[in-house]
Amino acid sequence: MNSTQPIPQPPPKPFIGNLRDIDPSTGTQSLVRLIQRYGEIIQLDILGNRRLFVGSQRLVHELSDQTRFEKKVVGALQQVRQLAGDGLFTAHQQEPSWEVAHRILIPAFGPLSIREMYPGMVDIADQLIKKWQRFGDARIDVVSDFTKLTLDNPPPFVEAMARSLKESGLRIRRLPGTSMFYRNTDRQYEEDIKLQHHIADEVIQKRIDHPSDHDDLLNKMLKGKDVKTGQGLTPENIRYQLVTFLIAGHETTSGMLSFLFYWLLKTPRAYQAIRSEVDTVCGNEPVKVEHLQKLKYIDASLKEALRLNSTAPAWTVTPIKDEVLADGKYAVKEGQPIMVILDSLHRDPAVWGEDAEEFRLAISSLQKSGGESLLKSGVLAYFQSRANAGWEIRSFAS
Repeated sequence: MNSTQPIPQPPPKPFIGNLRDIDPSTGTQSLVRLIQRYGEIIQLDILGNRRLFVGSQRLVHELSDQTRFEKKVVGALQQVRQLAGDGLFTAHQQEPSWEVAHRILIPAFGPLSIREMYPGMVDIADQLIKKWQRFGDARIDVVSDFTKLTLDNPPPFVEAMARSLKESGLRIRRLPGTSMFYRNTDRQYEEDIKLQHHIADEVIQKRIDHPSDHDDLLNKMLKGKDVKTGQGLTPENIRYQLVTFLIAGHETTSGMLSFLFYWLLKTPRAYQAIRSEVDTVCGNEPVKVEHLQKLKYIDASLKEALRLNSTAPAWTVTPIKDEVLADGKYAVKEGQPIMVILDSLHRDPAVWGEDAEEFRLAISSLQKSGGESLLKSGVLAYFQSRANAGWEIRSFAS
C-alpha cells in the first residue's frame, strides 16, 4: 500500500479557518470551484471543525459502499432536525424509526401509486395552464408558479417553512458565543417550527377523526405496517414525515422544472424535439398515464436538467471505521463527515467528457423511466401539449 498524503486544503485563516472560502450567496457552487481547483477531495476548516468534500465519480463510488460508510446528519441538516425530527432525510441511520419508515413508505412512490395520484396532478397542472393563458403576453414568474404547483398549502405554513429552512442554514455559520445577538431570530425560528408542527398535527388528527378510503400517502403512513417488525409509524413520526415531504418534495420538483425550462430555452433543438415528441405520442389528446412510458426525450431532458442542476445539492456519509480512500492515498478517521457535492460529481469530465457543462442527450441509450421521472414527464408533457392550442414556452427575459 502506498503511503498516505495530506488531503488538499486552501490556506486557512486564524480562528475562522476556511470560512471565507465558502461564498454563502452561491451555495455549493463555491465548493464546486474549490474542488475544481484543488482536486477530487478537499479539506476545509470551518471554525475549528474539519470537513471533507468529494466531487469525483471514482471516490463517490467508493463512498457508496455501505459496508464501509454510513449516512451522517450534519450541518444545516442537523439543524433541520428541529423541524423534521426523525423523518427520512434527517433521521440518523441508527434510529429504528428510519428503517421502519423506509420499508413502509417505499411502495408509496412506485408506479402504481403514481397512477392513482395522476388525475389529481393533471387537475392542478390544468389550473396553472389556464392561469398562464389568462396572462397573454405578460411576464410570468414561472419559478414562483412551479413552487405553488408543487405545494398547495396555506400561506402561513409556506412562509414559516421558508423562514425556518433559511435560518437552519444560517445557524451553522454563527460564531461561537454569539447566541445572545440572535434572541429575536431564535424566537421566530421556534414559532415557525411550532406552527408547522401544529398544522401537520391538525392534518393527521382530521384524518384520524374522519377516516377515508383514499390510498394516499397519509393513509399509507397511518395504516401501514413494517413487513419486518410489524410496527406502524407513531403520530409524532408521521408529523415529521409530512414536514419532510413538504420540505423535500415541493422544492426539488419545482426547482427541477424551473431549471429544465431554463435549459430548454438555452437549447432550442431540445425544445423542438420535445414538442415533436408530444405531438407524436399524444397528438391532440390530453396526456394520459399510458403515454408516459413513450415520452423518452422528455424523461432524458429531466434527467439532464437534474445532472446540471441538482435540486438536492449534497449528501454526507462517514466511515464506520478508519478508512483509506483513493487506493491508499487519503486517510480518513472513523466518524469523519464526508460530503458528496453533486454539482461537482455530475460534471466530472472522467465520466461526462470535456463538454460536461453542456445540456446534451443521447436518446439511443435511454432506459425505461422510473415512477418519479414519469410523474414529472407527465407534468411537462401536459404543459407542452397546450402548444397545439397556441401556448408555448417563452424566455424568462422576454
